[in-house]
Amino acid sequence: MSAASAPGQSKASPKSHATPIVFVVDDDISVRESLELLIRPEGWEPETFASAQEFLARPRALVPSCLVLDVSLPGLNGLELQKRVAVERPDMPIIFITGYGDVPMTVQAMKAGAVEFLTKPFSDDVLLSAIRTAIERSQTTLGHEAEIQGLHDRYASLTRRERQVIALVVSGLLNKQVGGELGISEITVKAHRGQVMQKMKAESFADLVKMAARLGLTSAPKA
Repeated sequence: MSAASAPGQSKASPKSHATPIVFVVDDDISVRESLELLIRPEGWEPETFASAQEFLARPRALVPSCLVLDVSLPGLNGLELQKRVAVERPDMPIIFITGYGDVPMTVQAMKAGAVEFLTKPFSDDVLLSAIRTAIERSQTTLGHEAEIQGLHDRYASLTRRERQVIALVVSGLLNKQVGGELGISEITVKAHRGQVMQKMKAESFADLVKMAARLGLTSAPKA
């Protein structure tokens, strides 16, 4: 049941509370159908694909999700797809399933961040438990992404002067010193600082410092 998303979906904000999607990539149609029947009653939305290429053609879904992935696939195999997903869809944890697992393969997959590596046959409960863990991990990652995006949006609303002020203030300079650096009065610095606190929605100076650190602000932008 391969589904396509609307163009441009990847530019939308992450929706950590939306219905989670469980992507299944397996070239065996009987496996895809059985997993779909297993997944849907849990309240997750299954989307199945017969190959890695089909899956990659599906735009990134900015909702909690995970990938149940067969190791042996035609064309791009599961381990190779894992490398692509790590770069292109970092919020999507992977659960490997295989009919023939070996230690080196398992180690490679787990070192690369896989949630689980299951060898067929495995119980439904084991897989569902792994999916639940993966979805929770995805929700956490998307939540962090949303927080960072919110910070960037608020920072973008600052004027150039306000950006200069925040960078100098969080570096440890006093208002008078900031004024000296920028050639403005201490009263003006205080006014800009108040605007920065309001626009950034910082509850305290310590809160503002934490925000600046997450934004990577290390020096004042040039005038």
